[in-house]
Amino acid sequence: MKDTPGWASPGSAPSDGQEPDNSGTAEPPEQPADQGRTNQPEPPSKWSKEQPPPGQWSAPSPQGPGQAPPPPPGPGWGGRQPPGAGGYGGQGGGWGGPGRGYGGPGGPSGWGGNWGGPPPAAKPGVIPLRPLGVGEILDGAVSTMRTYWRTVLGISLTVAVVTQIAVILLQGLVLDDSASTDVLNDPNATAGELSRALGDTLLSSGVVVLIGLLGTIVATALLTSVTSRAVLGKSVTTAEAWHDARPRLPRLFALTFLLPLIAVAIITVGTLPGLLVAVAGSSSAGAALAVLGGLGAGVVALWLMIRFSLASPALMLEKQGVLKSMSRSAKLVRGSWWRVFGIQLLATIIANIVASIVVIPFAIIASALSGDGVAGFLGSSGSPGWTFLIVSGIGSVIGSMITFPISAGVTVLLYIDQRIRREALDLDLARAAGVQDYGSDSPRTTPGS
Repeated sequence: MKDTPGWASPGSAPSDGQEPDNSGTAEPPEQPADQGRTNQPEPPSKWSKEQPPPGQWSAPSPQGPGQAPPPPPGPGWGGRQPPGAGGYGGQGGGWGGPGRGYGGPGGPSGWGGNWGGPPPAAKPGVIPLRPLGVGEILDGAVSTMRTYWRTVLGISLTVAVVTQIAVILLQGLVLDDSASTDVLNDPNATAGELSRALGDTLLSSGVVVLIGLLGTIVATALLTSVTSRAVLGKSVTTAEAWHDARPRLPRLFALTFLLPLIAVAIITVGTLPGLLVAVAGSSSAGAALAVLGGLGAGVVALWLMIRFSLASPALMLEKQGVLKSMSRSAKLVRGSWWRVFGIQLLATIIANIVASIVVIPFAIIASALSGDGVAGFLGSSGSPGWTFLIVSGIGSVIGSMITFPISAGVTVLLYIDQRIRREALDLDLARAAGVQDYGSDSPRTTPGS
């Protein structure tokens, strides 16, 4: 006797174990031969007396001829889908499915499908608010110059014109190098004459470099303000940039002059033992020791200059003192020295190459117009004439209009990038730019560093 339904459907067979015949009526089962024909009471059924019609609860049976195959299982959690079908967990798509869905490898609707990866970072200005790649830093500097060209080129042109006028007047009226050049080219000149001529030449070159350095400081201060506003997508006029930068100029002058003095002091200390040995009488050993010491000191000086290379934007944007800005730069560069060095070197090379493309043709034209030819271009013809100074000065002005924005822009953007990586500055920048709903869900990936 079968008193439990098991996996059989209710109504498919009586509970007493009878099987239906072809006519649908149940026959009593055969009794064993050794068992009497006495009537025995049947146990009470566990099923309700009211059952649904048998046709609606038919038991699974083999397919007969002409019957349609059962429909495939519908979509569900983990059900295997035909190709192209949707569903949760199927082949065609779903959570983790290989065709589409969240996490699918390259499907049309997963990360890497129609979504195309994480959502892009907010970009209110010239750079996206996330850690930057090398190309994005260079592109940001160029985009600043292109987007706010009136302010950027106005600042660069003004500073370059003022510095070049000062250099031309000094070289044409005060710094006459003709006598010094004649002495240096004279093979019969005495040691005293050579030393005096060399000192005069170095003094003239130092004055020119000093004027150019002053112009670079002013341009860097003003362009730092412009670039920092460009990151937020905000424009700034030349007057506003001057108003922001003017209170910080004295400290920026002090910082800019302090860093070269530190480098010179380190190199002097490195070469001093060799010089003392040479003075003592061993010239060859002293020269070798001085060269080795100078190379070692040069490496140390370069390491320190890169370590302090972000001090200028830290001083201008954080309104720090000289020593504090150097400390901030050292903290930001720590662990990223090679990256900062490579980006700074690349920007310097690009800026100088572009400037040389402009300056060299002007210098050749100036030499041709002044009548000095190749000798005038190479700078070996004594005191240059006014024609050479003016024409070459025009080329220098155009070159400075290119180098100033690139150099200052790369330094500021590199400073911002390091702060984004270390201090999550992008959150503060987003709030300052008015970006809504910017927070932890923003991607912080870098396409190339």
